[in-house]
Amino acid sequence: MDKAVLQEYLFKEVELAQDIIGRMGNNSFLIKGAAVTLVAAALLVQGTLYDNFIALLPLVAFWYLDAYFLRIENLYRKLYGWLTVNRLNSEAFLLDLDVKSLEKRFGKEVNGLQRLMLSKTLLIFYGLLLLVIVLSILVKILL
Repeated sequence: MDKAVLQEYLFKEVELAQDIIGRMGNNSFLIKGAAVTLVAAALLVQGTLYDNFIALLPLVAFWYLDAYFLRIENLYRKLYGWLTVNRLNSEAFLLDLDVKSLEKRFGKEVNGLQRLMLSKTLLIFYGLLLLVIVLSILVKILL
């Protein structure tokens, strides 16, 4: 394939990768909003002490989902970097945007879910929510 055709593929692939990266960022934002909403709703339910523990379920679930979408975003960022460096010289992986394929190609270069869950940004956000839950449980115990 000549360079002009590869350049057209490059532009299209980069555009698709940017769209997916943007979508993953939006998913992360929506997940954070849903986590705050559900944790707050669970804490507002008046009942026994164990009702406050219910707030831990959405916290853990959304924390995991947020890390999952961040990992996918990082895989597409790696693809974006690879495309800008290699596409004009190679037809390899042409229009290959499948997550499983990216996992095989770049999976070892991107942090795993556990490490991402403990990254600064996610740990601060979800750690603060966890702190609120723990404090609400302690207040209920002491009162």
